[in-house]
Amino acid sequence: MLRIRVIPCLLLKDGSLVKTVRFNKLSYIGDPVNTVRIFNELEVDELMFLDIFASKEKRSINFNMLHQIADECFMPLSYGGNIQSVEQAKKIFGIGFEKIIVNSNAFKNLKLIEDLSSYFGSQSIVGSIDVKRDIWGKERIYSHHGKKKQKDDLIVWAKHLENSGVGELMITSIDREGSWEGYDINIMRRITENVQVPVIANGGAGSIKDIHNVVKEGGVSACAVGSMVVYQKKGMGVLVNFPDRRELNSCSEMLSI
Repeated sequence: MLRIRVIPCLLLKDGSLVKTVRFNKLSYIGDPVNTVRIFNELEVDELMFLDIFASKEKRSINFNMLHQIADECFMPLSYGGNIQSVEQAKKIFGIGFEKIIVNSNAFKNLKLIEDLSSYFGSQSIVGSIDVKRDIWGKERIYSHHGKKKQKDDLIVWAKHLENSGVGELMITSIDREGSWEGYDINIMRRITENVQVPVIANGGAGSIKDIHNVVKEGGVSACAVGSMVVYQKKGMGVLVNFPDRRELNSCSEMLSI
């Protein structure tokens, strides 16, 4: 039985953890290092950190903060946020991160993906795509934390990233992010049916059932979770937590039948 990969996706801004709803309504969550300590105790398998405004604000990577996170963390780590070069990636990997996530900078320099993949191996590179439906329901790609609309077709861009060397894709539904309404299964299925690399679903997780549904019906290989691991429940206060292992194992067993 393969265990479902469930990855807390933690958002960084100015050295703090925050949470957004549909890429807006930013709320303070807490200190990233203290949060890592809690996830260590919860024995989470892996963690993902995204500096959500780094590209939009053209900010340098906060390597000091990444050092603090990696020094405290017991599990594999991935980081995304204005990565522009192999040299920057070297520093991130040298700190102790195992994967890097690239989104906005791939649009202005797709060769960056090729260079990163060639140097570090595709297994270390995650291509990230943020998707929002327009008023007609058509999927539109955005970069720079949802502020810049891109002209590329969703499937065409996913294939460009795959062909350039990413080892994994993370697809975030802007419409569902922070909503607790479940993943956009249709978008996830469209991606998984058209690429060969594993896909991480992101945006909308509110329950174990949502995770089960997007794996079973959307064909994804992993699920990123945000609100449900930093809040008690929808509309309630901050509480760092992680889904019950028995429930996750039961979900995995159901999917393997």
